[in-house]
Amino acid sequence: MSKAFETSLDTKNFAIIDGYAKAVSVLSRSYTPLCSISGGSDSDIVLDIIHNVDEERKVKYFWIDTGLEYRATKEHLDYLEKKYGIEIEHIKACKPIPTCCREYGQPFLSKYISEQIMRLQLHNFQWEDKPLPELLEKYPNCKIALQWWCNAYYSTENGVVQMSRFSINRNKWLKEFMVANPPDFKISNKCCEYAKKKPAKLLIKEHDADLEMIGVRKAEGGIRSASYKTCFSESKSKGCNSYRPVFWYTDGDKKVYEDFYGVQHSRCYTEYGLKRTGCVGCPYSAKVNEELEIIKKFEPDLYTAAQNIFRNSYEYTRKYREFQKMMKRKTKESKNA
Repeated sequence: MSKAFETSLDTKNFAIIDGYAKAVSVLSRSYTPLCSISGGSDSDIVLDIIHNVDEERKVKYFWIDTGLEYRATKEHLDYLEKKYGIEIEHIKACKPIPTCCREYGQPFLSKYISEQIMRLQLHNFQWEDKPLPELLEKYPNCKIALQWWCNAYYSTENGVVQMSRFSINRNKWLKEFMVANPPDFKISNKCCEYAKKKPAKLLIKEHDADLEMIGVRKAEGGIRSASYKTCFSESKSKGCNSYRPVFWYTDGDKKVYEDFYGVQHSRCYTEYGLKRTGCVGCPYSAKVNEELEIIKKFEPDLYTAAQNIFRNSYEYTRKYREFQKMMKRKTKESKNA
């Protein structure tokens, strides 16, 4: 039995004990494992778990430079290398975020929404509020995005039909806003693909890896965590399996682990006061304005860069939020009339 696993029993925390047992089991079946390091708090715990159970020291660690990263994150990577006596390979993005936004478009609200808007823009959609059959005749090769636009996705839970999260109306008054304010700039989710996903896939191919480990938690929500049902996904072919060591950790479990093992996070958390360390100033963040104020104070050069790269998306999001407030006010007034 791993010494780290024996130590984990002292925490009396089921998620940590169960997670260590799973980590030992998964890693024992892998010959060429890779572990993605982001510099974020979830990633810090993943690294601690994996390094503790990797008695053969066979895991290779990597970090992807998206082209828009905090100075504090890069400093933290140096700290992690010294603490654990490891090398974290720095991988360049296939296309850095600034290039992706310039070539394909800027992210807006979420990855899924950005993808659907991108598809509509590619078909020169005129932001028309018309029935789905009529729109399909006019744009026959844009079915998926049109179904999103027309709220054609529904799900059934416990016999109750409800709107799917894949419908535009899950974002209140977004369709009405876009009809009244068609976007005059390109919107896309390609920055995630070229700055994160593709570099990771190329690295897996280069090392012929049979296991990739990433820091995703179900409790964090969002489309990324929702795409997984369990902590382990087996490759459909003889490719690379995917393992998420902290998938079942709640915020409480995470805090217990940090305290018990003395995990130290980057200055982004401890000094800046950020709650996340994803791409700097990413428009997908619901609290991007608060984050920008923090970035402006601690890393002003990055603040300027984010303002230049995402300017149109920031302005469009601001208009949408104002539109939401206006519609909410009108709805309230009509009810009281």
